[in-house]
Amino acid sequence: MQIEDFPVELSPVPGAMPVWRGGVDAAQWRSLAEQVRGKGGRLVALWASEIPGRHAFEVHMALTVRSGLVWLTLPVPAQRPEFPGVADVFPAADRMQRAAFDLLGVRAEGGDARQWLRQGAWAAHEFPLRKGFDVAATHQGSAEHYPFVTVRGDGVHEIPVGPVHAGTIEPGHFRFSIVGERVLRLEERLGYKHKGVEKLFESMSIVDAARLAGRVSGDSTVAYGWAYCMAAEGAAFFTPPERAQWLRALLLERERIANHLGDLGFLSNDAGLAFGLAQFSRLKEDMLRLNHTVFGHRYLMDAIVPGGVAGDIDSAGAQAMRAEVGALRTAVRSLRVIFDEHPGLQDRFIGAGRVAPDLADRLGLCGLAGRASGMSWDLRTQFPPTPYDSLDVRMATHRNGDVAARVTVRFDEILESLDLCWVILDRLPHSEIRASLPLPAEGSVGLGWVEGWRGEVLVALETGPGGSLARVHPHDPSWQNWPLLEHAVIGNIVPDFPLINKSFNLSYSGVDL
Repeated sequence: MQIEDFPVELSPVPGAMPVWRGGVDAAQWRSLAEQVRGKGGRLVALWASEIPGRHAFEVHMALTVRSGLVWLTLPVPAQRPEFPGVADVFPAADRMQRAAFDLLGVRAEGGDARQWLRQGAWAAHEFPLRKGFDVAATHQGSAEHYPFVTVRGDGVHEIPVGPVHAGTIEPGHFRFSIVGERVLRLEERLGYKHKGVEKLFESMSIVDAARLAGRVSGDSTVAYGWAYCMAAEGAAFFTPPERAQWLRALLLERERIANHLGDLGFLSNDAGLAFGLAQFSRLKEDMLRLNHTVFGHRYLMDAIVPGGVAGDIDSAGAQAMRAEVGALRTAVRSLRVIFDEHPGLQDRFIGAGRVAPDLADRLGLCGLAGRASGMSWDLRTQFPPTPYDSLDVRMATHRNGDVAARVTVRFDEILESLDLCWVILDRLPHSEIRASLPLPAEGSVGLGWVEGWRGEVLVALETGPGGSLARVHPHDPSWQNWPLLEHAVIGNIVPDFPLINKSFNLSYSGVDL
């Protein structure tokens, strides 16, 4: 579907990515969702906001089309804050719609009406993203029963896991219905990591809020930081210096490599090969130490700032990163041979947690996991911002959709990112690395859209008076992918769940804002 096919007026949103925005009525909201889905488009995000001073609401939906991203906005009256649900069109919308009610009291018609983010933290009649919500007050939570779906039958029993887990992983509840060791059904309950991030944005200036954006999900601080700054710069009609844009890409690829290295180590460990954990942990640790030496932070926090980047690299830093690229290429290729030829690993990886391409397409699987299930989508190739528009990124894909495929995509992406780092270091343009961001006018909007290591990160913002923020919505690709994990484990044995779960490695914190 092309932009010119939309029967509503769309205006371009300033910024580095091709984004158009338009208002719709309730009938158009549903109709356009169906048309986009029917022509191969996808839902990227769905969220709600309150219109300041008018006691009314808006619901927003970001959809991909062939030309870019379309941001649709539907006004919702305060007297009856309901809107047509689209979860039957885009199944991934279900939890997003439930979150819109929990946070703003705007309910989708039809679909699942169970709470998602409330967790008894505030009263049933309170909605923390409304402008009148007093964040300084003590709120009396109300206990709420969450009705899990019960599976009945001969030999069926349940295994509840979490929300508190052993080790240092974050909380999430998994309810398994099993016969013997075979999984019949998995139901997730997340939302325990809700930190009120979206509300915190409203108390910050557009420049200061970049630090918060980089902390939405700690393993994706570069992706969120860039997406936020892209949105802020678009709202201010500002383009950062060219060198800053190239350095942002370098930071993003380093974040991608480090996370893939860590995941490959834990995947081999979950399959019984502790040697792999030791080797990949060593490689990741060396990379994090060089991050600290060159950029001042192991995980690259606050390296991207509105108007550019926080610091430059000198010739010694560039040389150290080139040496690291060469060493990592050799080590990763050697470890890949060991993985591919290890019968124990392959026995655990092949066929486990398979998501077939048709299911991935129907339910909206995205990012790395989507590419491992035949979903050929990577913003660095489809809608490349500077400097990706001159880097010729080779997308890594697979069609088997199992743990082995997700491992293969990780290996391919590491090697491609190493190549990209080398090219970026060779072609870094000479310019300033930061310029002062002008304050956008009140009522401006911006949208950032970045291909993080896990998948596409989106940040949408609307400005208030004097450079304040009226609304910021950060969206993690885990929203789309958590429901697919419920399908991926069906028919597998319970002991394979940790391996399958790690092969997706979805965020708890970034998904439950």
